[in-house]
Amino acid sequence: MKFTSKSPSQTQKIAAAFSKRLRPGSVIGLVGDLGAGKTTFVQGMAKGLGIDPEYYVNSPTFTLVNEYRGRGTPLIHVDLYRIEKPMEGETLGLEEYLASDAIVAVEWVERMPELEKRMTESVEIRVAGDNRREIEIRQC
Repeated sequence: MKFTSKSPSQTQKIAAAFSKRLRPGSVIGLVGDLGAGKTTFVQGMAKGLGIDPEYYVNSPTFTLVNEYRGRGTPLIHVDLYRIEKPMEGETLGLEEYLASDAIVAVEWVERMPELEKRMTESVEIRVAGDNRREIEIRQC
């Protein structure tokens, strides 16, 4: 599926709709340049999953993993931007999250190729102008 978003709020709406079809155990790989809108997409997913709006979904660039709980399935948000070697990711406890019923969204998934094999969905976001984004969602 391909979408064009003209604003961050529209990106969030696309992501919220997308998240409603996800099942527990889904692993979503997010691909895109720095500033493309990966975290904005995850914010929309959180809304769609009913994550308590009290949580502010932000990029876990320094913590690497954020966990959000809501009415239903938890959302695990992983950011591998600061991972230099795939082996570093093993210390994050990702295997535990991947084996759970949580929905796991991984930014910079390409930094851990073994995670790409576990993805159920791929979301690629490309900058197409100031606020415009081209979003392509594929099942894996």
